[in-house]
Amino acid sequence: MTKGYRRYNDPRDTGGCGLVGFINRDGRRVDGSHIIKSLCLMKERGNGLGAGFAAYGIYQDLADFYALHIMMDNPDVKPEVEQVVFKFFTVHREEEIPTRPNRHIKNPPLFWRYFVEPKKECLLGEEDDGLVVRAVMNINDNIAGAYVISSGKNMGAFKGVGEPADIADFFIIEDYRAYIWMGHTRFPTNTPGWWGGAHPFTILDWAIVHNGEITSYGTNRAFLEMFGYKCTLLTDTEVVAYALDYLLRQQKMPLRAAFYVLASPFWKDIDIESAGNMEFAEALKAIRIQYAPLLLNGPFAILFGWRFGLVGFNDRIKLRPLFAGEKDETLYMASEEATIREICEKPDRLWMPRAGEPVIGMVKEVARKGA
Repeated sequence: MTKGYRRYNDPRDTGGCGLVGFINRDGRRVDGSHIIKSLCLMKERGNGLGAGFAAYGIYQDLADFYALHIMMDNPDVKPEVEQVVFKFFTVHREEEIPTRPNRHIKNPPLFWRYFVEPKKECLLGEEDDGLVVRAVMNINDNIAGAYVISSGKNMGAFKGVGEPADIADFFIIEDYRAYIWMGHTRFPTNTPGWWGGAHPFTILDWAIVHNGEITSYGTNRAFLEMFGYKCTLLTDTEVVAYALDYLLRQQKMPLRAAFYVLASPFWKDIDIESAGNMEFAEALKAIRIQYAPLLLNGPFAILFGWRFGLVGFNDRIKLRPLFAGEKDETLYMASEEATIREICEKPDRLWMPRAGEPVIGMVKEVARKGA
């Protein structure tokens, strides 16, 4: 082989990122060994510059409180972080997030978690969730070296720079039990590989893992910043979490409609739809016009989790892979079929979702009481 030759004559190192998630719709919790096993199968889809996990149902004894996972570059910023935390919240418990030494993880940040309840006197005509978002933006935007990694109830995100197996080992992921698991291995191309830039990206209990590029990032960000969101984590994926919070929490939009905002059908497809269902076509037109700045452009596959469900969807012409599978009460989604089969050898059903069409798995009503 010619020295210095690169396939396709492309001067960049390229890769696809890898994502996987599953939901036990009956609310059954399983330990983290399953998500670790499946994610580590996709080692070639990452380059060691980021990996992470999101898990739902891990804080059963503290489920009524918001769990703030905060990453701090060094312990010196902790007093400044706590000025904000104790200003906005009553803290019921705080502790360092358990980790263990891993020879591949060098100079990690400090990870701390606070289980909190919003102070009613701090509300500005908003619900508790609104105050939590305001506090998160305050920390991320104003305290150098501190970032809120997750802020939902009975869930948490764990992420950093490293291979999936090493990040899982560092955060002792196998010891957590959850009914929804999400995992990501990163291959950054246009944004830096750093601890805060690893996936998942979250706000409240919304969590996102993403493979691809959001080329509409500038437009998306400009729109969201009008509503108080601060994009500080140096990667395009962050806007997706905030966009869904805006649509689902602030606008109270139906779930499926929110995904028609982010991956709206092409105008020609809406015109075709109008021939058979004029009412639906008119609704799609209204969504495209009113929420045009939140349309996601570029190649992407995305998993979106929250306390009651897991959704997978990709761009409108399917430039990134996404597979789905089902076995009994469990719905799986991943970048590769083999990743699903690694933890579900004989799925009842296995398919590749259509471009732009969300696959939605919801926790059953009977299981929601414990979610």
